[in-house]
Amino acid sequence: MKIEKILSQHRRDFEAIYICEHCKSTEKDSGYDDQFFHQDVIPKMKCKKCGKISPENYRALTTKYPEGMTV
Repeated sequence: MKIEKILSQHRRDFEAIYICEHCKSTEKDSGYDDQFFHQDVIPKMKCKKCGKISPENYRALTTKYPEGMTV
């Protein structure tokens, strides 16, 4: 899965539409805007439709705020 569109964000918590790179199915879910979530959690999210995770060449988005910054 990868982020298709961020719908709303309050501090580091956000709600987004995720899209599967394999079957193009979309899901609305929450997230947390830090490097760990973008680099480790999102690529391992299983698609509810096809059950696949992101491919090896997944490229994580950057965070809205720098790491360590109190928001």
